[in-house]
Amino acid sequence: MKSIIVLVFFICTISYGQRRDFKALNFNKADSIAALHKGASLKNLPLLVHKLTTDLTTDVEKFRAIYTWVSTNIANDYSGYLKTKKKRKKLATDTQALTQWNNSYTPKVFKKLIEEQKTACTGYAYLIRELSTLANIQCKIINGYGRTANIYLNTESIPNHSWNAVLLDNKWYLCDATWSAGKIIIDDGKTQFKSDFFDGYFLPDPKVFIKNHYPVTPKWALLQKPPTFKAFLEGPLIYKEAFKPIIIPTTPAKMHLTVHKNEHISFKLVTHHTLRSENLSLLLDNGSTSSTVQPKITTNKNHCTLQYTFSKAGKYDVHIKAADKVIATYVVRVKRKKA
Repeated sequence: MKSIIVLVFFICTISYGQRRDFKALNFNKADSIAALHKGASLKNLPLLVHKLTTDLTTDVEKFRAIYTWVSTNIANDYSGYLKTKKKRKKLATDTQALTQWNNSYTPKVFKKLIEEQKTACTGYAYLIRELSTLANIQCKIINGYGRTANIYLNTESIPNHSWNAVLLDNKWYLCDATWSAGKIIIDDGKTQFKSDFFDGYFLPDPKVFIKNHYPVTPKWALLQKPPTFKAFLEGPLIYKEAFKPIIIPTTPAKMHLTVHKNEHISFKLVTHHTLRSENLSLLLDNGSTSSTVQPKITTNKNHCTLQYTFSKAGKYDVHIKAADKVIATYVVRVKRKKA
């Protein structure tokens, strides 16, 4: 009997959902409530949660109000992130020293969060969890690796990012308030946070989330067969524009590819809707020039294939574009044909 209970619990923990489970709902009311309380203090979290959730009936709407409020009221402390990154890298080989430093530094992070409403990713994830818990919604902090065009990762890298998993209607969902909050702009060596709410990271399909978020504990990928960390690192770069609407590049599985001149590559996509072929294109950049080309496109319901033949040798950054927005990047080396 005990083994059956354990098995059922394990299955439940990896059961996952995605935002379209709630397609019958709109979040206008939840977002309006979050906007109404813009600038509210963090010094009384129970009061803030009451204000955000008391007029909402479902857990998903309550969580949406919490998520939207955090993403639109908390600034990303990028300079603080860089300082902690440097310190953690220095202590990476000394687990005891790293743990001691984390324990001493964490209170400072949360003090700054409460007083200045500014934090790095761990602070966002912590605040989402605390507010959700106060609303009687089960929520966890997930530590792992966030992959972007500006972050280099390898198999020796230490975890660099945190996000959340939330239990709604007996299913686990993923979200990333840090990446929903806005973007860091670097100008003349100076960093500035620009608030720009993007809700594509709110309860996305785990199959696209895993493309740029890899959890330290693989079960929190919320997939039956999560990729290996190596496969995650070798995959193409995926941008936020792939998250809304959901467009999942499936093959090639690796970012760096090699073909010979006059050979073609097929880029395959899976979507939650029908993609119009006229909205799809490839942007080729060889370092000195860039051009938009129209590949051969075939579609079948929610599957789409973009086939392109490379007529010139060279090395190309190949950006897949949907509705003029880059969703993914591959690097293709085109060799001359053997004699």
